[in-house]
Amino acid sequence: MLVPYNTANRKIAMGLLSFMRKEKDVKRLLKTMEQYEKDPDWKLYLWKEDDFIGVIGVSIEGSEAKVRHICVNPSFREEGIGTKMLAALKKLLPCEVKPTKYTKTFVSACEEKEAETRKS
Repeated sequence: MLVPYNTANRKIAMGLLSFMRKEKDVKRLLKTMEQYEKDPDWKLYLWKEDDFIGVIGVSIEGSEAKVRHICVNPSFREEGIGTKMLAALKKLLPCEVKPTKYTKTFVSACEEKEAETRKS
C-alpha cells in the first residue's frame, strides 16, 4: 500500500533512499529530504506491507510527475514491489508519470514486468 510520507517516518524514508547510489552521501540525502519536506511539488511515498519496504518520490511539473527516486529494500527485490509502487502511483496522481535519467532503467524494468503480467 502506498502511504504519503510524513516526518514521523523520516528515518525510514532516509534509510530506503540511501539504497539509491546517488543518495549514499549523507549531506545529499539530507538535502533530498529537505526538498520533499519543503517543496509542495515534490511528493514522497512509502510502500508498506507488514513494514515499510519501498520508497518512491516524484516532482510535479505541469502535467507530468517525474519519478525522482524509487527504491526497494534489498531483502524484497525481485518480488514486483517496484511495479506495484508505480501502478499505485499512476492511479493516485492525475498526471502522466515519467522517469528521470536516474530512474529510467528501474522504471522501464517495472513497466516491462507489468506488460508481461498483463499478457499472461
